[in-house]
Amino acid sequence: MSVLFSAAADSYEWAVREIRGEFGKVPVQRVGADIGRVSGPDVSELAAACGAGRIMFVRHLTREVGGFEELPPSYELAELILGELPEYPKALAVQAWTDRAGTGGSYFHRISEALAERGVEVTRSGQEWVVSCFEGPRAVLLGVNRLTDSLSDWPGGRMRLARGEERVSRSEFKLEEAIATFGLKLPNGGKAVDLGASPGGWTRILRLHGQEVWSVDPGYLDDRLRGDRGIHHAATTAGRFFADNRVRFDVAVNDMRMDQVLSARMMIDAAGHLRRGGLAVVTLKGGGKNPLDGARRGIAELRAGYDVLHARQLHHNRNEITVVARRR
Repeated sequence: MSVLFSAAADSYEWAVREIRGEFGKVPVQRVGADIGRVSGPDVSELAAACGAGRIMFVRHLTREVGGFEELPPSYELAELILGELPEYPKALAVQAWTDRAGTGGSYFHRISEALAERGVEVTRSGQEWVVSCFEGPRAVLLGVNRLTDSLSDWPGGRMRLARGEERVSRSEFKLEEAIATFGLKLPNGGKAVDLGASPGGWTRILRLHGQEVWSVDPGYLDDRLRGDRGIHHAATTAGRFFADNRVRFDVAVNDMRMDQVLSARMMIDAAGHLRRGGLAVVTLKGGGKNPLDGARRGIAELRAGYDVLHARQLHHNRNEITVVARRR
């Protein structure tokens, strides 16, 4: 049985390269702008490789169970889905998306109605088993698998976050998505350092998660953050800040626009100011002709001071990889 995988459209070839680097020259077929089909490894093997960071450019997986010009009638559709499960479910998550601008809502409703007729509750997320439906240019593809193997609890890994007026910057989405996707637990009342903080998007998210934040950047912080006594703006460079710092942090984050290796080395400097077991989140920026090798070099540098827990190109990443690590 084949597995459908999602990757950013401009990173698709890097995802294929990683898959074949892990599993050999397995057959891979592109079935949408950001969707591919791979035959050979099962979904749990692929999920394990992604979870370990050996595959970074894949952001969603599902085990393919059928492909159609149109979805089958309700009874047949429900039979197909339920026949793929080890036991009759009380509830299932249904997630649908398309290769176009649409949301896949019509497919969500058709599948939901078919399952409801069989007494199955349907939600959009939060269930042990997930039904995935993707409308591609040539076929409608259906997948069923455990959430633990999906990598993301969003359709195709496309996490959608509200763009409220309280947002300081678009970069907030990246940290929010990393916290949700990887289930990160920040310590209550912890101390965090935000490197390259301006204008303060990541600082704001850290505050929402109960952290007292040292925001390090010669640049400005958004006016909405200035009255918060839990934010300390160090208007200087990271190097100068660490030279004088006496605070021991629980969390260090870095979304600075710089070479992957230099960014990783800055996190090694931060490791000396982190508690043992402290959490680090860094985006390793891509660019160049080979972002995969660049990301690997950055991760190799990080391993000098950290255990790398996760490495993935998330939906809100552009040409970059989000890496989560823990200080040894």
